[in-house]
Amino acid sequence: MHPGAIVIGASAGGMEALAKIIPPLPEKFPVPIIIVQHISPDSENYITTYLNKLSQLEVKEAEEKENITRGKVYIAPPNYHLLVERNKTFSLTISERVSYARPSIDVLFETAAEAYGRWLIGIILTGANHDGATGMYTIQRHGGLTVVQDPYTAEIDTMPRATLEQITPTKILPAEAIPGWLIQITK
Repeated sequence: MHPGAIVIGASAGGMEALAKIIPPLPEKFPVPIIIVQHISPDSENYITTYLNKLSQLEVKEAEEKENITRGKVYIAPPNYHLLVERNKTFSLTISERVSYARPSIDVLFETAAEAYGRWLIGIILTGANHDGATGMYTIQRHGGLTVVQDPYTAEIDTMPRATLEQITPTKILPAEAIPGWLIQITK
């Protein structure tokens, strides 16, 4: 399988988990990665700068109407839902919060599932609410692969456990095992 995109959702504890996943990926990683990390609405999105310094891949904030490009890591901007359009570009919206969050993991995952179908990989990481569980169900329903961080390794296990209540994922892995699996699956 050669996926068209990877979507990742994280909340509380997500910065640490993402720092175990993104930096080990090689410079020529062939798949775009799109991330929703729950952050404060007035955040300066430090996570983008932080991960970009640690990573071989370019890590940047997603922009309205931007083409989704292989080998880049996109992070949802603070206080905007990040949507994937069928033409593989981004849309940003400030519509209602979903699961108390904007950006919402579910919004990203559901729109990405519509755009990429079975060529999508969804990953849920640590977090303190249920955002992402419905989106993972949608990804699975469209034939995509699903990975849930092992709840025993998550800083806060609510999001992984909520997802496991809705789906039987392709894999359950600790964060540090996810990059190796992604490298293997994208060869």
